[in-house]
Amino acid sequence: MKFEINREECIKCGLCIKDCVTGAIEQDNQGFPQMTSKDSCINCQHCFAICPKGAIKFDENEAQNAESTNYDDILSLIKSRRSVRQYKHENVSEEKLSKLKAMLKYIPTGCNSHSLHFSVVEDLAAMDEIRDKVNSKILNSFVYKIFAPIFNKFSKTKDALKNGEDIIFRNAPHMIVVSSPVTAPCATEDPIIALSYFELYAQHLGLGTCWCGFGQISVKLFPEICDILQIPKGYVPVGVMLFGEPAIKYQRIIQPKPYVISSVKGDFKTHKRNIFEVIIRFITNFLR
Repeated sequence: MKFEINREECIKCGLCIKDCVTGAIEQDNQGFPQMTSKDSCINCQHCFAICPKGAIKFDENEAQNAESTNYDDILSLIKSRRSVRQYKHENVSEEKLSKLKAMLKYIPTGCNSHSLHFSVVEDLAAMDEIRDKVNSKILNSFVYKIFAPIFNKFSKTKDALKNGEDIIFRNAPHMIVVSSPVTAPCATEDPIIALSYFELYAQHLGLGTCWCGFGQISVKLFPEICDILQIPKGYVPVGVMLFGEPAIKYQRIIQPKPYVISSVKGDFKTHKRNIFEVIIRFITNFLR
């Protein structure tokens, strides 16, 4: 991949460096951003999207060829969605919170079960308390070898936590946790659908969101956090999403590579499979 800076346009604001998910971008000796670790880059194009001057060229993508963000049109909303990891240290307004919570009843579920449970951390002070408890518990748990297989997943965040960085909850002022009963017909799928709807509506309201996998693991690991979140007995926390007023603004839509799309029409063309191919396909279908 190519990461190029137009030095005539770059104002050395550092937004691309600060918003780089993996820390692959640093300042050079003249203050310009440079990619120091291409292996760490995950091609999210946050740097490309956030640059206020459009000074970044990512691969063949140039700012002048990119669409501007527009949160009113649904397709532009989908294109513009970014995982936000920088938030204002303030509560979201009661009006926006009320709209988000009112929307939740319209979320579709398998077999129309409507048995999901939503835990919404609505207050910054409460979120700070949960943040401190989880971060402290994780740090304390590193000393027990019996938990090593579990906490190895957090090994890369250990130093950050020791330095006081909120690497898990990203200093977000709010969080929503979706839980489903173990007996639900679509216990895993329904919460993912719910959070997908939630993040698009949140973005429409001008809020930032971020899926929080480490947060989900943390809630599962510590029953005390489940109690704080009022998750009912027999329910499993499946999805966690951070949200709040973003401290940044993305200027343009990224230009990702397209997925492979198979157009299935009439006149099906199949080949005769031997027994080994059939077995491999069957096993592959049920690996997850």
